[in-house]
Amino acid sequence: MRIEELRRAVPGEEVDYRTLISALREYVNPRAKIATWIRRGDLVRVKKGLYVFGPLHSRRPASRELLANLIYGPSYVSLDSALQIHGFIPEKVEAVTSVACGRSRRFTTPLGVFIYRCAPPNAFAVGVDRSEQEGSPPFLLATPEKALADKVHDDRGSALLNRSDMLSYLKENLRIPEQRLAELSSDSVEEIAQAYRSQKLRLLARCVGHTQ
Repeated sequence: MRIEELRRAVPGEEVDYRTLISALREYVNPRAKIATWIRRGDLVRVKKGLYVFGPLHSRRPASRELLANLIYGPSYVSLDSALQIHGFIPEKVEAVTSVACGRSRRFTTPLGVFIYRCAPPNAFAVGVDRSEQEGSPPFLLATPEKALADKVHDDRGSALLNRSDMLSYLKENLRIPEQRLAELSSDSVEEIAQAYRSQKLRLLARCVGHTQ
């Protein structure tokens, strides 16, 4: 099989080891063929068992958000990356940040850095949607409320004791405009706070949706 044949058979840019082995099932040594494609740059190894097509064969930029779901999971894109996607923070986020059920991890790959923070199982699935943006493959993404709650929960260095502290943190540290905070659902944040069993997130719920 030539790389062009594989490219025609795989619709997306992201391809896993199982797909490659299936495509090369008639080869005596499929691993050698995969190694040759990697050496020539036809495939780029993101991590063990996960690849993207090289520049000469790509049809679109690989989705780093989908790759984040695949590199370490179960996981969903959240924290700074999700806040940036939803338009809540102005800064461009270089690393892709996610939340996972497992322990915190960091992966440095040819497609960038992927950072994972942990969440308890009871809180993991609350507030997670399937993002289907035009021109990109779907991936798991935190809602704005969940992304912000994850961010506040993950920041252990800020003493947030009352509503004034929390609002100052949201507006000054995270630089979230007041009108965006007003768009959030306090009920959704309260549900997430209950799942996390977090008093700090209950305080967050009091600061969104009605910031005046």
